[in-house]
Amino acid sequence: MTRPRCSDGFYLRDIVRRHKVRNAGELGELADFAASAIGSLTNPERLKKTFKSVKNSRITAVTISKYLEYMEDSFLLEAAARYDVKGRAYIETPKKYYFTDTGLRNARVNFRQFEQTHLMENVIYNELRRRGYQVDVGVVPVAERSEDGSVRRRQLEVDFVCNLGGSRYYIQSAFSIPDEEKRRQETSSLRKIDAGFKKIIITHDVLPAQYDDHGILTINIYDFLLQPDALKSI
Repeated sequence: MTRPRCSDGFYLRDIVRRHKVRNAGELGELADFAASAIGSLTNPERLKKTFKSVKNSRITAVTISKYLEYMEDSFLLEAAARYDVKGRAYIETPKKYYFTDTGLRNARVNFRQFEQTHLMENVIYNELRRRGYQVDVGVVPVAERSEDGSVRRRQLEVDFVCNLGGSRYYIQSAFSIPDEEKRRQETSSLRKIDAGFKKIIITHDVLPAQYDDHGILTINIYDFLLQPDALKSI
């Protein structure tokens, strides 16, 4: 049996022992892939193709699914399911995976990949979960008519659909909003939601909390993290 590298830490070694994982190397490589793609939609079938192309591995989607479950059971990863906001139904696959501890995630990639956008999204997800929210990834199907009269259907994404009791928030994570074009892009999915629940953009930009003409609140991540009731009170 291949042992995990020393840098894998006890969290992977514990999974190997508890579940009698035969190929600890593949388990570690899967953790690496997850660490490199936090906040990206994926599923076991896609990951199987990645193993095939990058590692020339014959690992199956079934095995990958089991390994992901092991990491979730060990509180290393959490999966966020996709939710059709208009259809009010869950979409089984693909999902997004977030590390419950971004420090462990950074250690997995040897502190090489510091994508601020994805790391901030992971931090927001963790804080929402810490506050007790159920957190899903929102999908907003839209149909748009082009200049030639044809109809184009696509899916817009809302980073987080958060539920706690009777409260719901639609939240977009945007590291920076330097201009109106970027703001238009970040609010496009939120503006397509008819529901009366609060719509929020969390940004790294240091600016005062403000609402736009569409009723969308923009707050900076520091206010969000330091004020436990920021989503409700601002």
